[in-house]
Amino acid sequence: MSHETSDLKVSITFEGTTVEFKGSAESVLHSVTEYLAKIIPTLDLAKKISVNYSVAELVKLFGDYVKITPEGPRVWSSERRFSDKEMVLLQLIGTRIAGETGKAQGDSLTLAEIASSTGINPKSISSRLSEVLKVGHVERQNSDNIVKYRITTAGINWLSGALSKKAR
Repeated sequence: MSHETSDLKVSITFEGTTVEFKGSAESVLHSVTEYLAKIIPTLDLAKKISVNYSVAELVKLFGDYVKITPEGPRVWSSERRFSDKEMVLLQLIGTRIAGETGKAQGDSLTLAEIASSTGINPKSISSRLSEVLKVGHVERQNSDNIVKYRITTAGINWLSGALSKKAR
């Protein structure tokens, strides 16, 4: 009777990362336990400090204020009055939702596109964009001499808070 020991091979795949452990059953068990003890608390901590709004979260937060129409994303609220800054950011939110769901070409707009879809004076939009660019709520993108604006995660967070305060 042979006393050969077979190597055990364990593969763990979690959130797109795969690790493999190979060796004696005892060493693999020790390695797997050690790996899980290290990675699980780290993942829990990372999830607690990570912010990335999914389309579902954006719709939940802003679905009462923006709609995707055949003409494109639009701010949609008859009973609420929004400031120009809120209107611009809501328009950019709608565009982001439309872009991420394939209903629009991208997730950013030119100043002229914002003016056309909101009806706000372009000079006022320019002033509001300047304000929100300074605080990081919007980012400017330059491509082929075309300037477009896109709402940032910080902008989404700020707008969500501002609108929830108004709703109280």
